[in-house]
Amino acid sequence: MQATELPNVFLTNTFDEWIQQKPSKSQAVRFANKVLRKLGINLVLAPPVRTGWMTSVEQRMDMYHLAGAALFYNVPGDFCELGCHEGKSAVVFQRILQHYDPSRNLHLYDSFEGLPNASAEDGHADAQKGDMATTKDALIANFKRLNLRQPILHQGWFEDTLPTQLPDKIAFAHLDGDLYDSVKVSLEYVYPRLSKGAACLIDDYSDPGLFDSVDLYPGVKKACDEFLSDKPEKVALLYGGFDSTMGFGAHGYFRKL
Repeated sequence: MQATELPNVFLTNTFDEWIQQKPSKSQAVRFANKVLRKLGINLVLAPPVRTGWMTSVEQRMDMYHLAGAALFYNVPGDFCELGCHEGKSAVVFQRILQHYDPSRNLHLYDSFEGLPNASAEDGHADAQKGDMATTKDALIANFKRLNLRQPILHQGWFEDTLPTQLPDKIAFAHLDGDLYDSVKVSLEYVYPRLSKGAACLIDDYSDPGLFDSVDLYPGVKKACDEFLSDKPEKVALLYGGFDSTMGFGAHGYFRKL
């Protein structure tokens, strides 16, 4: 790993469209949407997709340190992201690889059809099938715009792609499935391939009991805690920044023992 540092400007300014595209879904609007659904009214007051607002600067800093550490300590394997959307976090991982170890690959997994159906395990999650749908072309365009090498794309639902399309060894994984079933199947296939010392970062892992964070997708924590209940690893909570509309954010990670 080279001694030079990745320019901070890449993490903070290079692709910060979300600064100009603050989400329009306030807490009041989200509550109104839930009421409308209970009444059987098929109406959404604001678009469910927060285009361009997928990661905060704090989250990117966590991504940089955890992914970079995998290279610094020579953890064997490639990088993977499960749930990549338009690549707003994937570009961070690709820049890290190009800067420090271009011999490794970045594998991205997404249906590009949006979220699947939520389950009872997802509790109060404000999620509908098709939320956050995008296109593979949008992701490719973001990588081109930043002059980054194109990642290896695996299009399809996790249960179809992960059994046969994961690399043999994984040094760093980012799980961003949002829902219980998606995170559970991600862990089932990724965990056995994580090298010793590999970091697994889980988006939307929140524990309001530990600190006053926004718990948009409670199924994420439930899936992680259940899966790791008989394993030596446990998820550590990470601060994910603050937004005036949404409140405190969080994600979590564990390191393979």
